[in-house]
Amino acid sequence: MQIKKEEITIEPGHSFTVFSPRLKNFFFWHYHPEFELVYVEAVAGIRHVGKNISSFDQSDLVFIGSNIPHLNFDYGLEVEYKQIVVQFKEHFLRDLIIDTPEFSQICALFQRASMGLSFSGTTKELVVSKLQEVQETESFQSLLILLDILQLLASSKEVQELNTEDTSVKLFLKDKIRMGTIYNYIHRNFNLKPDVNVIASSVSLSTPAFCRYFKKQTDMTFTDFVIQYRITQAKTMLLNDLTVSEVAYAVGLESLSYFNKVFKKITGETPTEFKKKHRRN
Repeated sequence: MQIKKEEITIEPGHSFTVFSPRLKNFFFWHYHPEFELVYVEAVAGIRHVGKNISSFDQSDLVFIGSNIPHLNFDYGLEVEYKQIVVQFKEHFLRDLIIDTPEFSQICALFQRASMGLSFSGTTKELVVSKLQEVQETESFQSLLILLDILQLLASSKEVQELNTEDTSVKLFLKDKIRMGTIYNYIHRNFNLKPDVNVIASSVSLSTPAFCRYFKKQTDMTFTDFVIQYRITQAKTMLLNDLTVSEVAYAVGLESLSYFNKVFKKITGETPTEFKKKHRRN
């Protein structure tokens, strides 16, 4: 469960591949030289791209640069979801775009992708509809649609950089600790009281060393990550007919007032407001 290099095969005669992976029960902390565009649709989930760990609601559209470590976006999802992934050949830019002036914005997009880019709003809606066309269209036409998608992303203002620095795999290759062990422990124990001493011991580190390691790898403390994970799980539960009190108890935050406070701090709205808004939608 250490970080792995994914070996990607793109069919001869094609410069990219489009598919819909289903890996929700598999922890796949990985990297690859190919650029990747990911769309996932689910009630709530967690993205881990480079050092950034954050949550998303309803859907997520992310463009990931070459050799940027990331976790499969459907890991641990307990709800129905859809996913579309586009992977580009390592030299897609060099072979097709880089010397063509009209593609200057797309070249800049690929350079920025080393930060991990998350898109929202109208951009996401337009791109998703076009991704569905790519899946249903013959090779040459699908390439033209894909170039249109890249231009939409390149010119969009509805974008967030997930990292503040290049997080390509060269920064992670010396990591000998198994992040999968940490994720699995949190996933199994988020509703209890995850003990930093227990998980530190399981990866053969002292507690202070583990805390430094986790913060370095994720830019978050272990406690902050556990809280965020609980709130992500709470979002799913709130939309499955559980009361706010039941959800607070189910994710291990038995104080209703504290649950409301933490939920609003992370999401910007109370659990009741979240539930009403998303159930109405």
